[in-house]
Amino acid sequence: MKKALFLDRDGVINIELNYLYKIEDFKFIDGIFELCRHYQDLGYLIIVVTNQSGIARNYYDESDFEKLTTWMIEEFAKNGIKITKVYHCPHHPEISGKCSCRKPEPGMILEAQKEFDIDLKSSILVGDKERDIEAAIEAGICENYLFDEMRVHKKSKAIKIVSKLEDIYNADIK
Repeated sequence: MKKALFLDRDGVINIELNYLYKIEDFKFIDGIFELCRHYQDLGYLIIVVTNQSGIARNYYDESDFEKLTTWMIEEFAKNGIKITKVYHCPHHPEISGKCSCRKPEPGMILEAQKEFDIDLKSSILVGDKERDIEAAIEAGICENYLFDEMRVHKKSKAIKIVSKLEDIYNADIK
């Protein structure tokens, strides 16, 4: 079985902007390439799991999302990082109804587990919202981090709240 580093997109990979779908608005968060390279070097697959309710809201469509995703994957590749796959949930419960993929549901993580034979107990998730952490816990990922650059969260179900991505692997005891 493989292990994976699961990443939320908006707020972890890139600076959060509501309903981001344009390449020119995409700004990588400091330290994301170093974080991914660190875990990739340890043998982790890099997998993105992202809620994208802007699709359900008709702010952008699947092709807009795919265009941005392809560009993002290419930027990671330029930095020596292979994104194994990007999973996304295009739903919103009030618009398209309840689904099993929208975090805090673990659907995207469980789909990745099946597709890539991932050992979730040996995997890691980094998210910027409590729903990311809840999805990880529900899926069986014990090592999860709440990334809080602005230091607004005082408590979380995550094993640690970090304000810099490097704090994840610098404190790594593996």
